[in-house]
Amino acid sequence: MSPRIIQAFAIFFLTCCVIVEVSFAQPAGDPAKPGVVIDANQFDSIQAAIDAVPAAGGMVVLPAKTIELQSPLIIKTERTRLSGAGSATHLVNKNEQGQPAIHIRAEGYEKNKKLRLWQVQLDNFQVSGNPKSGSGILAQGIQEIFIQGVSVHHHGVHGIFLDFCYEDPRVSDCLMTYNKQAGLNLVGNHDIVVNANHFEENFDGVRCLDGFNLTMNGNNLDDHLGNGVVIENTYGSVVSGNMIEECNGWAIILDRNCYGITLSSNVIAHDMKGGIDLRDAWGCAISANTFTLVHHAAVRVSSNSGRINISANTFCNSDMGGAIRRKLKHENPLQLDAGAGVVLEKTEDILISGNMFSGMDTSAVTCNSEDCERINIVGNLVTDFGRKSDKQPRAFEVPKKNSVQLHNNMIGPPKMERAEFKK
Repeated sequence: MSPRIIQAFAIFFLTCCVIVEVSFAQPAGDPAKPGVVIDANQFDSIQAAIDAVPAAGGMVVLPAKTIELQSPLIIKTERTRLSGAGSATHLVNKNEQGQPAIHIRAEGYEKNKKLRLWQVQLDNFQVSGNPKSGSGILAQGIQEIFIQGVSVHHHGVHGIFLDFCYEDPRVSDCLMTYNKQAGLNLVGNHDIVVNANHFEENFDGVRCLDGFNLTMNGNNLDDHLGNGVVIENTYGSVVSGNMIEECNGWAIILDRNCYGITLSSNVIAHDMKGGIDLRDAWGCAISANTFTLVHHAAVRVSSNSGRINISANTFCNSDMGGAIRRKLKHENPLQLDAGAGVVLEKTEDILISGNMFSGMDTSAVTCNSEDCERINIVGNLVTDFGRKSDKQPRAFEVPKKNSVQLHNNMIGPPKMERAEFKK
């Protein structure tokens, strides 16, 4: 190869390097440049760093330190990402006038609720509040919001509140704990993904109101002062593969015009008022769930619900093949052995099939009204029932009439004697 050709290649290579450097080495925080990465340490405040994001969007990198907030951080630019250094980045909401720690909304949203922002992302930091603060994160009218790896705790309202973030909101791998109302409050959203989060000791774990197409999978909800999951005026949704334990209220509530919802493959344990409460729900499937140590009712179908399929579930107490794991007598109800089945109010069109009922406090299925219609109970197995009844009940306490059918059910021995388990 001639010296001139080598020289030409060298010039071409150096030119490419210069082009690459000019393309990527943009000054952080320069609002004239799109796609910037902004180091918040280079600004007088976190808010100033966020305000430096250009209209084209950018990423604000938060420092690994504790940052006290007297007023909310306002994000009002599309395609903005706020990213921290994990739990080492700690935003502390010191506001006591009910303000959130982070408020995401378009400029002028207060006057025009139709304004929208797109594609805001929050990840990898923690934000804490106080009993007089607002929500940890309040997002209003944000399309395709994505919140991942964020810890939100001890706020006076909700942990995360997505208010009419209509298009494809996603919340995953977050920790929402000790918030006075809901860990995650969803109002007016659709095509929602809530995946692999932890919720503990909020009032309610998750509330989904006035939305549709909720996909809630693989979450852990524990020790809530109220309920685990509350869904209202929502349809076409699935809640599956979740662990919902030790709620003082119900594990799952469907209310106010719910329909077409599947509740499947959840473990529902030790919930004080009950497992699944269908207050106003139609055309729903409850399948392949495990209800263990549930008090009062594992599934309740109210007089304002119907057309429900309850199939292939396991309803059980703490029996381990001859011994009871939990206490037979104890002052703390959560320590007591318990097993609850299905309770039907004045309802209609209910299929109860292929379930296993064992260690029931009373009956496997109880109708509290003679007016239940078209109840088909088929192919279930019931054993060790009526454990806490003064008089031995029937396995199925249902009206004797043509519109209530019992077929091919197997009934085992009632009220079997069991001692407490000893290690």
